[in-house]
Amino acid sequence: MANVINNLFGGSKSSASPDPVKSADSDFADFAEGVDPSPAPIVEPVSQQHTLGGALPAQTARPYTKWYNIHERHTLDEFKGEAVILSSIAVLLLLYFIGASWNRNKAKKWIRAHAAPLASEFALVGFSGVPAAAASAKSDDELVQALADSVAQQGDSVLREESLFEYATYATGRANVAFLDVKLTLQKRFNPIMLLVEWVMGFFMETMGSPTDNMQAILYPFDGKEADTVPGLPGAAELRANNSKSAFDGFVWALVHKESMKQVREDRYDVSLTSTKDHPKLPNWLTVMSESAEITDMMLTPELIKAAEAAGDNFEYLIVSDQPMDKPKTLDETVPRKRAFLKYRLPSNDNYDALLPIFRYFLRVADVLVQSARFRPEVLRKVKAVREEAIKQIKKADEDEKAEERTLEREKAKKAKRDAELNALDAKAQKKYLEKEREKEMRKKQKKQTSRA
Repeated sequence: MANVINNLFGGSKSSASPDPVKSADSDFADFAEGVDPSPAPIVEPVSQQHTLGGALPAQTARPYTKWYNIHERHTLDEFKGEAVILSSIAVLLLLYFIGASWNRNKAKKWIRAHAAPLASEFALVGFSGVPAAAASAKSDDELVQALADSVAQQGDSVLREESLFEYATYATGRANVAFLDVKLTLQKRFNPIMLLVEWVMGFFMETMGSPTDNMQAILYPFDGKEADTVPGLPGAAELRANNSKSAFDGFVWALVHKESMKQVREDRYDVSLTSTKDHPKLPNWLTVMSESAEITDMMLTPELIKAAEAAGDNFEYLIVSDQPMDKPKTLDETVPRKRAFLKYRLPSNDNYDALLPIFRYFLRVADVLVQSARFRPEVLRKVKAVREEAIKQIKKADEDEKAEERTLEREKAKKAKRDAELNALDAKAQKKYLEKEREKEMRKKQKKQTSRA
């Protein structure tokens, strides 16, 4: 009884009493001591740990890696392909700008060298109109000088850039000449790959020819049509009544360098109508292509011979023609259109002193034609005979084409009639109809065989 009371009221415990923890369930042994009231230590992340010296502690230092050092992860050897591509593009762009600038400078040098002849022969040169200085000139010398200065200074308005290798200019305002077209065709220096291809093809193919810098001018005479060409021209009625003032007989004549002779004959229909003959007054590298010896005697003046000799190998041809360059296919294309052509190669050193005489003569060739191109009836009959033969061939080809069209139309109508008749019959009647057709075809074949035998 005493022991019970002591246990209830906290009396002294017996030394023989068993341990309560050991007697408890073994699964809850970890929680027998209770929870430790002291807080757990806070571990600062590596990125927030600092020391007084600014260095990371040895135990928290980041391991060494190349990820943050681009110069250690990559080398220049990895970009060899990109370097080759960029270098090639840079070289091509450099050659492009150098070649384009080269062509522009060459064209400007040509117009400066030919400014005086153009200004002295034409009232308007280029595309900008008559300059103010020329309009206020009091004498012919002042007018020529003003026009020459304008042509030399205003290169952009006088010589138009059609492309990086084509340049053009225009002139008008002269007696006996309606207008003049000039075209410069230069090598494609801005595209070295294309230029190399053209050189290679020209080396292996004669028809292609090596690329060159050349000038081609086309002069259009009035040929008695001033009143129709220039609207509102004073004295138009008088000009219509007397068209012979600037008219001349039509023909084809050419002075050609022998190296260009074959190509000119192949490329131009009008020159193919002529015959080629050497002339004792010409050097051995020049030849004449003419329809008549009388025409040659008229055209081959001492001034022209001297100018052609001075031009030398750069000269290609001077052609006077009233026929089209391409072979006519219709009667409209056979109508005579009189023109004069001049072509020469531009010298590599841009020195045009030797070429200016032939250019000046070309600008005045219309005057020579108006004054002297009147031939005997025998010569004109010979010239017209060739043109009439060409007209006959065109008419014959046109008639043959029309006859063929009429034949096709008859066959179509016949076939349509046969199909209509066949569709109107029943199956049995169609079979008989087809059998009759086969019998007719067999009889026709037999007749052809017997006629051949």
